[in-house]
Amino acid sequence: MTTSFGIMTAPMQVDYQDVQRVWREADAIPEIGHAWLFDHLMPIGGDPDGPILEGWTLLGALAAQTERLRLGLLVTSNRFRPPAMLAKIATTVDIVSGGRLDFGIGAGSRPSVPMARREYEAHGLPYHDAAHAVGSLAEACTIIRRLWTEAAPFDFPGTHHQLTGAFGNPKPVQRPHPPIVIGGRAASTLRVVAEHADVWNIPGGDLDDAVARSALLDRYCAEIDRDPASITRSIHLGVSYEKPEDTRDAIARAVDAGFSHLVLGLSAPYPVGVAQWVADELITG
Repeated sequence: MTTSFGIMTAPMQVDYQDVQRVWREADAIPEIGHAWLFDHLMPIGGDPDGPILEGWTLLGALAAQTERLRLGLLVTSNRFRPPAMLAKIATTVDIVSGGRLDFGIGAGSRPSVPMARREYEAHGLPYHDAAHAVGSLAEACTIIRRLWTEAAPFDFPGTHHQLTGAFGNPKPVQRPHPPIVIGGRAASTLRVVAEHADVWNIPGGDLDDAVARSALLDRYCAEIDRDPASITRSIHLGVSYEKPEDTRDAIARAVDAGFSHLVLGLSAPYPVGVAQWVADELITG
């Protein structure tokens, strides 16, 4: 099992120049294979009225200023943008990056995170229940893949999304399409992962729970005759600058548990040379 390492820089409570600095440095460090932003419209940590940058716009800017890193949002809220619009945005970023997009998507913020929930009302966005959100996600994955791959316009008379004459041109650089990374831990979301994802990400937390969720995903894959090994297992792990040994231990335990795609979450403010520090202290150290 090949292990890949990436960094995540949540674009809240930071300036554009801070994120830009870290990504440019990481782009020159071979040990770091991917870099990620998140998709929130208001801060979910720190000052609730503090600065936050929109994820896809920022990703496009960083795609134009990097050459090697694979890049994406961990993960896009399917509640924020209609899927056909999201497909067009993602295609544009894949083209700007020269085919380096990993397309992250999820059902949207959980009701248990009130700091995230408030951004919907603040932006005039509807917030439906979990069943609606997961059903919408499944349809969105189908729509987006079809827009990326089909050679003629199509209609989509879905329950949650209805499209007439939908067509994507140009197509993404990556063929048949950019890898689809679905994030989440709920059982209903894992069924969507089994059907649609190339990579499954779980947002850290309790490793025993992550292992149990991974086993559940295996079961859902078996139910639809999909090889569970065809879905890469990804996990987000928070980085401790003060106690790197704790982060190294978390990495080792995650890898032993079958997670081969590791996203190391960097908290702001980012120390000078943080990307090289990650490579030296956490990846090769």
